[in-house]
Amino acid sequence: MDTSNQQISTRVFLAIIAAGIMSFCGVVVETAMNITFPTLMKQFGVSTNTVQWMTTGYLLIVAIVVPLSATLKQNFKTKSLFLCANLMFILGVVIDSIAPTFPLLLLGRMIQGLGTGIALPLMFNIILEQVPIHKIGTMMGIGTLITSVAPAIGPTFGGSVVSSIGWRYIFICLLPLLVVSLILGIFNIQQKSKIEHNKFDLLGFIFITIGLAGLIFGMSNLGSASFASPSIGGAFILGAVGLILFVWRSLKIDNPIINLALLKNLNFSGHVIAFFVIQMVLLGLSFLLPNFIQLVNHDSAILAGLVVLPAALIGAVFAPLGGRILDQLGPKIPLTLGSAIVFLSLIIFCLLGNTMSNLLIGSLFFLFMIGIGLNLGNLMTNGLKQVSSHLRTQGNAILSTTQQFAGAVGTSLCAALVGAKQTSNVTLAHGTALGTHSGMIFLLVGIIIELIVIVKVVDFPFKTK
Repeated sequence: MDTSNQQISTRVFLAIIAAGIMSFCGVVVETAMNITFPTLMKQFGVSTNTVQWMTTGYLLIVAIVVPLSATLKQNFKTKSLFLCANLMFILGVVIDSIAPTFPLLLLGRMIQGLGTGIALPLMFNIILEQVPIHKIGTMMGIGTLITSVAPAIGPTFGGSVVSSIGWRYIFICLLPLLVVSLILGIFNIQQKSKIEHNKFDLLGFIFITIGLAGLIFGMSNLGSASFASPSIGGAFILGAVGLILFVWRSLKIDNPIINLALLKNLNFSGHVIAFFVIQMVLLGLSFLLPNFIQLVNHDSAILAGLVVLPAALIGAVFAPLGGRILDQLGPKIPLTLGSAIVFLSLIIFCLLGNTMSNLLIGSLFFLFMIGIGLNLGNLMTNGLKQVSSHLRTQGNAILSTTQQFAGAVGTSLCAALVGAKQTSNVTLAHGTALGTHSGMIFLLVGIIIELIVIVKVVDFPFKTK
């Protein structure tokens, strides 16, 4: 059947918007809280390694829930999943808006993670299932705009709120958006796929939870203890064992949580690797820059947010534009050009060393977000094109899990690198500058790997049987 003239229905578009608003809120509050870290450290008397659990802990919960997306889609109605996700997010926001202690604040973030973990793959599943094939690239670009632009909007939003009415209003301001999302979802989300009621693999879920929790916990403690300590070395060993058992379990049963057999397709797995790296770099840089502006350049939280605002705007333009380029010209141009732009911006960041003016930071981040806009959404779209249509829900589960785990890795390792340099032997500003430079080098190495992988899978794809 010719689908070239098919259009996206209003109900489908509003359903995507409903899930997208919730995902947007999740990513915005994640990066908005990054800019409040210095404030929270003072108010609750916690360290850099502790306060970053506001982001890492949230991402860990999301990373644990997202792998369940294919199983949840098979067993529950799309609207039921949406309502559950939205109401949990609202509950977490309410808890955080009144939390008197840091542990309760962290609990609210974890509950928000449950909501986002369900909502994020839900949005992409609606796109893959209900959008005409010739418009999928553009709509995936709009969908990934949420995760690529929100990290740049978050610091502006967070800085403005913190400097004017207080950090708690970061959560309060999200409530109207979540209510709008709830109303749109109730009236527009439709059930297109058949409910199958497959058996839930509880043992596999336990294994992947242990694996992700161990690895992320270990990374979050880097710089605060010796590598041989239980909190680092022990956590890494536990995480590795958990993931090995999860892989073994997934390849053994008929209906695993995630179909890891898809990774045998080297073209798809190459896109997964590149997607992991680009998301890690995005979240890592979104952590480093606001803290550098505040702790090294001694400027306010609101100024830190305004510095990165132009990058958010240009990212908003290039994310759907990149998807449209893919729809019309194929993946090679947007993927390779986007990776090259990100690579160039990080090289300049590294060469500048420990001294960067706010104008320079804003300009380079502007360039960086152009590359992200061209690259990130198209990695997901083109990656899913490497697998059969009936397996794309499973492919989406792999990519969405990768995205959240990569964000936790980027935030944790960059926080550890900064924290390791913030010692009693140097001032806080000097230590932060040294740690930021180390973080930039780490991100540059990552993007070099991503660029090599992209060139391989786009220019010289692996032969498939």
